[in-house]
Amino acid sequence: MHNQWDVELSFEEDGTHTACEARLIGTGAPALTGRGAAERSAADRPVTRIGEEVAASRALDELSRRLRTQAGGDIDDAGLRPGYLIY
Repeated sequence: MHNQWDVELSFEEDGTHTACEARLIGTGAPALTGRGAAERSAADRPVTRIGEEVAASRALDELSRRLRTQAGGDIDDAGLRPGYLIY
């Protein structure tokens, strides 16, 4: 069996704030998203990529936590073992 999930990152920026949404996509992928944000200090140089990197890392971290939580619930529902063991 072969299955593939991809992560799609979408950004919104206003010059100071960067928001990112990370979404799992693909056949059979759970409908999960994570969100992250970054804010540029007035003293920082305006480098868009840095805000995107910080916001994306935070969105991916949240997505990862949500995916672990869902997997734990699925394990519990299947009666295989306590879900806390995957953390």
